[in-house]
Amino acid sequence: MPDCVIRTLGLTKVFTDFFNRPRVVAVNNLTLNIERGEVFGLLGPNGSGKTTTIKMLLGFLRPTKGTAELLGRHPGDTRAKKSLGFLPEESYFYRFLTAREILHFYARLFGMKRAARKRKVDELLEIVGLTDAADRRIGEYSKGMQRRVGIAQALINEPELVIMDEPTSGLDPMGRADVKNMILDLRARGVTIMLCSHLLSEVESVCTRVAVLHNGRLLREGTLKDLLERRNLLQVRISGVGAPDKSRIADALKNIPAKVDSVEAVTDSLEDVFLRIIEEERQREQ
Repeated sequence: MPDCVIRTLGLTKVFTDFFNRPRVVAVNNLTLNIERGEVFGLLGPNGSGKTTTIKMLLGFLRPTKGTAELLGRHPGDTRAKKSLGFLPEESYFYRFLTAREILHFYARLFGMKRAARKRKVDELLEIVGLTDAADRRIGEYSKGMQRRVGIAQALINEPELVIMDEPTSGLDPMGRADVKNMILDLRARGVTIMLCSHLLSEVESVCTRVAVLHNGRLLREGTLKDLLERRNLLQVRISGVGAPDKSRIADALKNIPAKVDSVEAVTDSLEDVFLRIIEEERQREQ
């Protein structure tokens, strides 16, 4: 099995007009390597190229130039798709079917036998918290409940790689916490996850690495530690200090009769870093 689960090299998508003239460069020379077992966050404002990138990875769109690989194979290869789970930003199901019927339908598409299919469907219904509502029609579900069905559908084939686009859309705080725990459990089992989300606090709590896109270009990529750490800034915590000592701390810590509890790098939140990166890029474009 390849260690690099998703690989893109110079991936580019240019949308053209009726006369085949270049109109929009949706993705511009994107090179990414996502390793097995990672939870990788793909971030960017609306129109940054995230969805177009996902569609090329899934084989829905052909790149204008460059290459992409999933699990060591071309995105259109059915052998790669057999080990892939996908949760789109909006899931569309037949409203007259129940959640149980929908999951059985997708399990049959993967060729699962009856006994294995029943076990898997029951297991996923419990994981996403829909056991008690499994036999109600989807048309009677709230948006959050439908989202849970979509998550279960993305996991029906026990995939090696899961691509999730806004997985917590429509979920309440408890539902978002459940999805976070589910992602962490999948990571612990060695499943690779690509995650797109506008809720950066959630990305920060589950992702091992992130990439920031803007106008189709990769602006920044790295581990959360590398992105969030503020260079040349330290945070010092000490104990046993009274109010009169505060003015002396900046001059000489060694002269303070106190214990230094920790000396750590100052870090920002992922949202702060994201907004700063995008704002810097917009200023350069002006």
